[in-house]
Amino acid sequence: MKKLMYYLMLSCKKATELIEKRTLVKLSFKEKVQLRMHKSMCDACTAYEMQSGKIDELLHKHIHNVSVDNAATLNNEALKETIINNIPNN
Repeated sequence: MKKLMYYLMLSCKKATELIEKRTLVKLSFKEKVQLRMHKSMCDACTAYEMQSGKIDELLHKHIHNVSVDNAATLNNEALKETIINNIPNN
């Protein structure tokens, strides 16, 4: 019984990893069962899954709504310089 519980139980870290992995590739049967079992007992990971899905959805909408004109005005070098200039020096 102990081996079965070890096999099925996930840490929250591993559960969130599987939640994100699922957006990129299909999970194995074992991973699906482990994630389902974990989420049935963990409200935090269930909430994380919902928030992650909502963020992905909003980003997807935003990326596809950016017009070609706006995308053409972005200069990668200028953007990189702006980011570097805004990093606080230690």
